[in-house]
Amino acid sequence: MATVSPTWSYTLQLPHDPRAPGIARATLRTILTAHDLTELAPTAELLASELLTNAHLHTRGPYALRLLAADPDRVRIAVWDTDPTVPPGFSERGAPLLVPPEDAEHGRGLHLVRACADAWGVSVLRELGASKGGKLLWADLNDGPKPSPKDGP
Repeated sequence: MATVSPTWSYTLQLPHDPRAPGIARATLRTILTAHDLTELAPTAELLASELLTNAHLHTRGPYALRLLAADPDRVRIAVWDTDPTVPPGFSERGAPLLVPPEDAEHGRGLHLVRACADAWGVSVLRELGASKGGKLLWADLNDGPKPSPKDGP
């Protein structure tokens, strides 16, 4: 008899503190281990690290890491922050990211997210009632077989 894994989600609220991304990565590892998804941990940590660092470096307020598994073999890693400005490259699906110069110390994070995630996107949130507005950048990881290039995105 097959078992069905229930959906789950976790949200970790983070202050604007340089230690917050590291705390979030450790929390992510713990959650993936608890749900028997340790094989996703290295890529999930990379995606979370890039999204969290982007929120920390380019916004002034708090931010949050959200993990969601609506399917047993797919995890969504999302980072919310208070700034509604969408980073270049996340605003349009087909838009190429500008490649930073070879000797640049920054600017490769969103390249990594787009290259390593099975799907990615952004939601701009409006301030309604209890909502704080801002944006939610997300990346999906699938535990199952990867589609071949001929299958499309």
